[in-house]
Amino acid sequence: MSHAPIEPNWPARIAIALVALLALVTAITLAVTIGEMRIPLSTAFQALGNGLFDLGYPVSAIQQGVIFDYRLSRALMAALCGGTLALSGAILQALLRNPLAEPYILGISAGASTGAVAVMILGFGGAVLTISGGAFIGAVVALLVVALLAAGAGGSSDRVILAGVAGSQLFNAATATIVTTLANAEQARGVMFWLLGNFGGVRWPDVWVATPVALICFGVCMLHAKVLDAFAFGADAAASLGVAVTRVKIILFATTAVMTATMVSIVGTVGFVGLVIPHAARFLVGTAHARLLPACLVIGAVFMILADILSRILVPQQILPIGVVTALFGAPAFALILYRARRPT
Repeated sequence: MSHAPIEPNWPARIAIALVALLALVTAITLAVTIGEMRIPLSTAFQALGNGLFDLGYPVSAIQQGVIFDYRLSRALMAALCGGTLALSGAILQALLRNPLAEPYILGISAGASTGAVAVMILGFGGAVLTISGGAFIGAVVALLVVALLAAGAGGSSDRVILAGVAGSQLFNAATATIVTTLANAEQARGVMFWLLGNFGGVRWPDVWVATPVALICFGVCMLHAKVLDAFAFGADAAASLGVAVTRVKIILFATTAVMTATMVSIVGTVGFVGLVIPHAARFLVGTAHARLLPACLVIGAVFMILADILSRILVPQQILPIGVVTALFGAPAFALILYRARRPT
């Protein structure tokens, strides 16, 4: 008995893509129109037209700068940060087969923060090593430390999580030591605020750095979508299906390190996004990574943009660190995930 091949449901896929695009555009529109300075929606669109296409609308220099140079660049950076962190979480959860895996818990964010702070305060690398380069080295070192700790403890996914928690505390302690002993008062204030996550200093050059990193890393992840499906049954099962397990793990762990290091070097440490968003995406689109990874990218982007809006309006005349806002939503979601993942005794 022959079976006809299952044809992709292209109308449904196109509809989902359009809805995702509409949600992303709506979030960005809200981000450029909401803030302490009230700017009419028509003026905001005129400022965007001037900045993007040089249309010459009569918009004041202050409004043009606020809309295009501050709010739009900030919104796009929030989208890139949220999308890549969610993507990193989905990759780590698939490779480790653990619903609690994400860059923040595994210590990758902490290692990247230590590397970035070392460059900022200690000046490691001089003019050769940038903050992003320091963050990447810190992220790689954190990965190696966690891998060694996990291997020594048995190598299971639960041990990897525990090793990640230990590594995170180690690198957080290193960062705190550098800041408290070697930074002056001004540097300490700036670093501590940056470590909590901050989009306030984001400008267009940061967006131009983050965009190709996000696109290239997303492409690498999508090329391994089928392979990640095989990891659902474990590394041994994936190897029996012809997957080069070691090579794939190296590539994807390095990809998550690059994404995390880039975002941490620009906006600081942001937790819970890589943990919560992949679970929300699985609930909406299922577990097949060909659908899950794009969903994580879009949902993470929209979530981070909305979180950034909240950080600017929750407290009048004050901007909260973005890490505080994501923690307010992420901590209850983390507790829910722990509750659902509990094992019967």
